[in-house]
Amino acid sequence: MINFKKVSKIFYPKSVALKDINLHIRPKEFVSIVGQSGAGKSTMIKLLTAEEKPEHGQIIIGGWDITNINQREIPLLRRQIGTVYQDFKLLPKKTVYENVAFALEVCGISSRKIKNIIPQVLKIVGLKDKHDRYPHQLSGGEIQRAAIARALVHRPKILLADEPTGNLDSLNTKDIIDLLLKINEFGTTVMLVTHNKDVVNRIKKRVVLIDQGQIISDQEEGRYVL
Repeated sequence: MINFKKVSKIFYPKSVALKDINLHIRPKEFVSIVGQSGAGKSTMIKLLTAEEKPEHGQIIIGGWDITNINQREIPLLRRQIGTVYQDFKLLPKKTVYENVAFALEVCGISSRKIKNIIPQVLKIVGLKDKHDRYPHQLSGGEIQRAAIARALVHRPKILLADEPTGNLDSLNTKDIIDLLLKINEFGTTVMLVTHNKDVVNRIKKRVVLIDQGQIISDQEEGRYVL
């Protein structure tokens, strides 16, 4: 599903973010990418969404070589990959429904299809009864659930979650991780980027540890002990 082949990323003049990364993530897998701040975790997300391009190596997603993807193909790629971030990125003057619908509207999806899709997605994330709330009327966990709903509207095969619990307390963190595991059970490949040891050790799935731009450990049902 996701394949990094000897991938390196350099932010010039001399900052090496990733060095000769080899990583294969299988379809329907849940993988935690862990490491300290600056280790290169978020750079991997940026490469997968074509926000950045590698200096060396090859990146393949579902058989599609995106290493040198054309600019016009990037929107298509991003519709196939759901992304969730620490800072939520919701539009403050739009309701939950409107925030989620906006991701479809910008792609030209008809209002009829949108009205059919949104209730289904909001039900998955547990916000069906709060569709008319604005972000300031929601808790931090509910805001992140809305962001996850927005990431799911295109029914992506891959969900990338970059520090999705970084701004949440322990109770909301548990709820969000449980939701990500539920989404994974539906068949979506989930790549969780985090530095939170407690989160990773609770999940008990594959753990890839990155340090100074290199993979130093890759364990099935591993633990993050550093």
